[in-house]
This record gives sequence, structure tokens and C-alpha cells, in this order.
Amino acid sequence: MLNETHDPQRRSWLGAANEADGDFPIQNLPFGVFRRAHSSEAFRGGVAIGDQIVDLAAVLASGALTAPGLAAALGAAAESTLNAFMAAGPVAWSALRLALSRALALGSPRQRALGACLVPIREAELTLPARIGDYTDFYASIHHARRVGQLFRPERPLLPNYQWIPIGYHGRCSSILVSGEPIRRPLGQTLPEGVASPSVGPSQRIDYELELALFIGTGNALGERIAVDAAESHIFGLCLLNDWSARDVQAWEAQPLGPFLAKSFATTISPWVVTLEALEPYRLPWTRPAADPQPLPYLDSTALRHTGAIDIRLEVLLQTQHMQRAAAAPMRLSSSNFRDCYWSIAQLVAHHTLNGCNLRPGDLLGTGTLSGARPEQAGCLLELTQGGRQALSLPDGETRRYLEDGDTVILRGWCARDGAARIGFGEARAQLLPARLR
Repeated sequence: MLNETHDPQRRSWLGAANEADGDFPIQNLPFGVFRRAHSSEAFRGGVAIGDQIVDLAAVLASGALTAPGLAAALGAAAESTLNAFMAAGPVAWSALRLALSRALALGSPRQRALGACLVPIREAELTLPARIGDYTDFYASIHHARRVGQLFRPERPLLPNYQWIPIGYHGRCSSILVSGEPIRRPLGQTLPEGVASPSVGPSQRIDYELELALFIGTGNALGERIAVDAAESHIFGLCLLNDWSARDVQAWEAQPLGPFLAKSFATTISPWVVTLEALEPYRLPWTRPAADPQPLPYLDSTALRHTGAIDIRLEVLLQTQHMQRAAAAPMRLSSSNFRDCYWSIAQLVAHHTLNGCNLRPGDLLGTGTLSGARPEQAGCLLELTQGGRQALSLPDGETRRYLEDGDTVILRGWCARDGAARIGFGEARAQLLPARLR
């Protein structure tokens, strides 16, 4: 539901928040956790606006926001992780976001008080927004599933269950990293083509995966399921996610139980969590082609059909070491849109809890690689290079089939349309470092 926080005419007294192409206008106000860089300060919650962070611990100490019932929400959001705030539920999330929107608006009498609580983003160290207890990665893009299936099963690209079930697997939350942290090329066991026995060594086929992820807010008790129409009230917000993959390791180990070491070595997420409320102006009807199987009743509803999709533009950029040395801008490899996803975020939550699985505040659910229908909308190198058979040509003469040491991968996401403020997600960025052999 739209409210005053979505007003595209609202301006902030912070000039950088009013830039037309900025990620963090006053209509966004994403939450994260930070401290001043190169300091021993405690991490605490913050909200991004323009090029600044509103230090929520400083706001709490200042007494600048004193609306009835707001103290508990502000106190929870100011903690060293956002878990308690996520657990507080949609009423608390919305109340704090509204109070901040009013306080940051042009003409607000709280400008001086909040102005003293700002920290420049460039001077901040950002960390994971929440203590992530569990991580599930889905396979929600049919374009990705079909294109990958054609590489390995050309006679039957989609398995029979794909159009009936949101497919997922349990990932490793201990190796989830925040944007900016480098990753190491992993070691793994592989069986190269034409070789009789496997060997251990650095993976030669490191790939990225362009994804979104949702943070669970309020959870559910063990044994209780979440209905599809209630699912979004349990979602705190979305961020970008790069599910790094060792494709050669994956090819050897994935049967019969699915991804393991090929996926667990690193996952990168963006530091700012964009609330579902901020994304309301970009809601779209969720559709399923008439010729496809329609969702079973627990995955379908009138509300889902009306507003279950979200128009989020996504892109992947690559900057090689050669490009970095030449001070060349990153090259865009592909772009896609979350609106084309086969399964919605509400359906992911509803299916995850169908068996009574209990989700908890701070749990992370990835969408899986978000590819579009056209080849240039592929969300990973596995698709773009046809399984490594077709090299990509870069502007400086380099080529890539998979990532090389020193490469930096950057994911970006944003919402934009006439009549609404641009809502950005920032970046999920990481550089691939050489394998550690000892």
C-alpha cells in the first residue's frame, strides 16, 4: 500500500538524497549495519540516505525521535545486528521508516538533531546486516533452468517437477560475506573430461550468479506453515546476492544430493536491505503462461496475481585486473529483471514452510540465478559462454570463459519508472583471489 513515504515529490534537506540517479533517496531508506572505518567502535544499525548513513544509535541517544511506541523499534534497529528489529514485525518497520522519512524531509524541525547523527558512507565499514542462522537458495528463474538444462539434458531441459515446485537447497550461512570482501578460488575434487580418475586442485571454472535475496523478518513456529497471502508480512526486505559457483566441482559432486563444496566456499550480499514497503511503487501482477501448469492452491491467490511481482532491474559488471590497471570502467556482461521470475518471493516462503519448517528472523532466502528470456539476459557465465565452449570478448582484447584471478564482479539493482522515485540496492562486489594451496 502506498503512503506518504512513497511521494515522488518529497525532498530531503540532505542534498545528495535528491539526485535523480542516486540509489538512496528519501523514498528508499534501506537498513544496514556499520561502524566508522578503521575504528574500534561497536557495529550498529544505520539507514542509508544520499551519501550518508543515519546512525540509529546516535538518533536513539539524541532523543530526536520520540513518537509514541517508537523507542522499542529504534532501539532494536540500533543494535549490532538487525535481527531484533526484523523480529519486531511490519508495524514496527513501517513506523520507524515513516518517522525517519518525516525527520529527513525538507523543512523538518529535526534537521539539526539528525544532521548531527550522520556518517558519510565513504567513511564507514559495512558488515552483514543480520546474524544469518540459515540460508536457502532457490532456482526460481525458468529461463536459467531451461538454458542450463539444455546444456546438460537437451532432450529434456526442464525436469518434471520444475513448474510445480519452487526448487531449492540448503546453503552454507557461515561463508556469506558482505560486499567488498574478497573471495578465494576454492580447491575441489574434479573429474576432467577424458580422465579416468578424479584429482584435487584449484577450481578452473569459477562463476558468478546474479540473484536477489530476501531476509526473513518475523518467523514461524516449528510445525506451522505460512500461507502465501501472509508470506510477505514475514519478509523484512531484499538485497543483492552473488552465489559464487565452482562449475567443475559442481559437475562432479552434484549427483545425487545436489550442490555442496561447489557452492559453500563463498556467497556475497549487498550491505543494504531495501524494505518491501519501499518497493511498493514497483509492484506488478504476477503471471503464469496459460499453457503452463498453474500453481497448486497453497501457492496461488488473487492477491498474488494482482501484485506478486516486482519490477527490479539487475545487471552484472566485470572489471579485470588489466582494466583496473588501465583505470578502465567495468564492462557490463548482462542485465535482467526480477519481474520475469517464475516463482515469486511469497511463493518461496509459502513452499519453504509447507512442511512446517521454521524460519527465523535473519534467515536468508536466495532466488537463484535471475536470467531473462534473451541470451544477453543470462545471469551467469555458464549460460553466457555455453558451458565454457564460447568465450566472451572483452573491450580490451581479453577473453573469458570463466573468471580469472584478480577479476572483480559487481552486481547492481534498481527500480525506476515515471511517476516514482528511483530505488537502488547499491552494489554486491567482490574480487577473486588466487587459491591458497597450503
